[in-house]
Amino acid sequence: MKKIGFLSFGHWTPAPQSQTQSAADVLLQSIDLAVEAERLGMDGAYFRVHHFARQLASPFPLLAAVGARTQKIEIGTAVIDMRYENPHYMAEDAGAADLIARSRLQLGISRGSPEQVIEGWRYFGHRLNEGEDDAAMGRRHAEVFLELLGGKGFAKPNPRPMFANPPGLLRLEPFSAGLRDRIWWGSATNATAVWAAKHGMNLQSSTLKFDESGEPLHVQQAAQIRAFRTAWAEAGHTRAPRVSVSRSIFPIMNDLDRAYFGGDEEQTDKIGFIDSTARAVFGRSYAAEPDVLIEQLRKDEAIAAADTVLLTIPNQLGVAYNAHVMEAILATVAPGLGWR
Repeated sequence: MKKIGFLSFGHWTPAPQSQTQSAADVLLQSIDLAVEAERLGMDGAYFRVHHFARQLASPFPLLAAVGARTQKIEIGTAVIDMRYENPHYMAEDAGAADLIARSRLQLGISRGSPEQVIEGWRYFGHRLNEGEDDAAMGRRHAEVFLELLGGKGFAKPNPRPMFANPPGLLRLEPFSAGLRDRIWWGSATNATAVWAAKHGMNLQSSTLKFDESGEPLHVQQAAQIRAFRTAWAEAGHTRAPRVSVSRSIFPIMNDLDRAYFGGDEEQTDKIGFIDSTARAVFGRSYAAEPDVLIEQLRKDEAIAAADTVLLTIPNQLGVAYNAHVMEAILATVAPGLGWR
């Protein structure tokens, strides 16, 4: 049994073929898509965060709106770039959104990927500490965020406050109990997966990973998951961790599916560089008739090791088409793999 969610990058562009012509389009359609996903029986609605781009950016208004329109589906991110975040303000936003959603948030956070502008986090007012690079700054912000989600008071109250305070040091409000256990770290390396386990975060492994062995993506991800779970056990955490992997999966059910995804040019992993030095392996897409997909996905070691699969969706094709893709996976692929 696996949880199945969708992951939207939230692209929009004023191009004739796009169903999301504007930021308003993609935000409103994201809400509608989450409602449809819940109706179909999907387990999660997840959204990517990119700054300075025609994509989804500030996640918490969207997460709160989805939480208000749905009842059961998990609502999350994959991922929020912590280089850009003020951990204190983020803790307030996250607490509020989680309360609106009645404790359904599953927040994926990370150091983030290369962005549209050079050191964009500087425009958000952030600076590196001495001897720190931007990845270390992102992890520092994450550690502060995790500490704040613990709910421990840290701020000395005013002796003559405007409103009455509870006794002792004050924490940030609103506070949502349990959210700390629903934080995930988006990891592109084995080392950061181990770091996430030590800090008690769940693991998100995407369709991209630093190439650390030359093996196919799914094999490297399976090794990453094993390293994460070993580190989790060694850290002595009392709860069971969760692990997700992201995949592009498209059952070919009709001529429209075949026109969109019937080619085979994306049927193998790709090797590329996400900056001048970091060699990465990019996961293949899976597009075939359902019986073929089942046999292909059965061989994916990382999917077998994970408890959650996030389906990356082509959001610019609109709500109706993406609901069709999700319904096809739930009806024709998931049962054959024992996901349902």
